[in-house]
Amino acid sequence: MGIIVFLSFFNLPAIKSIYSIPYWDKIIHLCMYGALSGILWWEFLRNHKNSNFSLLHVWIGAIICPIVFSGVVELLQKYCTTYRGGDLLDFVANIMGVILGSLTSYYVIRPWMYKH
Repeated sequence: MGIIVFLSFFNLPAIKSIYSIPYWDKIIHLCMYGALSGILWWEFLRNHKNSNFSLLHVWIGAIICPIVFSGVVELLQKYCTTYRGGDLLDFVANIMGVILGSLTSYYVIRPWMYKH
């Protein structure tokens, strides 16, 4: 989460070659929040591998919390910085990243962890 906060609030120098890629910033948002959700799933599943647990906790921790966090970050960018702007499409990309990270974790990582 620290990397996401850093990249979301600090004014980084522009890399001109990146700007030639269409929607590059949305791709970055999708990847960051997909990775965050995947890491949260991984940790939950790793720590609860041998127990009978409710998936409700992981749904809240790995899906709801990252989505709320990303919404708060976008609002803070819009209202608390002069060099960043909150963007609804960034928020949508964040949500898509969380969904893709969660689906990958549930259907790929979860079965793999139970086999090993």
